[in-house]
Amino acid sequence: MRYVVLDTETTGMPVTDGHRIIEIGCVEVIERKLTGRHYHVYLQPDRDIDEGAIAVHGITADFLKDKQRFKDIADEFFEFIAGAELVIHNAPFDIGFINNEFALAGQKDRADITQHCTVLDTLVMARERHPGQRNTLDALCGRYYVDNSGRELHGALLDAEILADVYLAMTGGQRNLSLAGDGEVNATGEQVSAIRRLASARGMTPVLQASERELSAHQEFLQRIAKASGKEINW
Repeated sequence: MRYVVLDTETTGMPVTDGHRIIEIGCVEVIERKLTGRHYHVYLQPDRDIDEGAIAVHGITADFLKDKQRFKDIADEFFEFIAGAELVIHNAPFDIGFINNEFALAGQKDRADITQHCTVLDTLVMARERHPGQRNTLDALCGRYYVDNSGRELHGALLDAEILADVYLAMTGGQRNLSLAGDGEVNATGEQVSAIRRLASARGMTPVLQASERELSAHQEFLQRIAKASGKEINW
């Protein structure tokens, strides 16, 4: 399964007030692995950026004045995401802006991107798994031990990379542990298991016995537990 983890930054909100996308960031995940392929672009919105939005992402009109417009990159962006499952945090926000951009670019057949991609909303997933808790991207990073120390401001590509790690953690996949079928490839092109079996002639594994001091300390510990609980301990 091919996933594209996606995030956008905008001039403000809502899209119905004429706000536009100014940054798109996407990373590709195939078979639960980051492939290293990504799509990233800044866009000239042809309108002012709300001060509140600048405080969130730090992107100014001066920075964007020489950037491409969405219509210039619409085809390459569509090619990158078409047929994939889009993984987005608070998907209605981003999908609404993407549909609007395709519509403004005159590409009516792409103005409902859900006709070309499926969408998985990690915010909905997080609310189902953690009801009553904060489920912002930063909160999920803390909950799933994902490093977001470089995230001083929002940025579409950085947030997409972080969300990819969060999504993989939320769905329980192991990304760094090599198991059978995930090893090296030999000279004939066959995949070699990363599990290494021990030779039968390796000898016996040594058994270390507890010392008298350690046994005595253990017994004293058990006696303290028994006294505190009022029950006999049979360890």
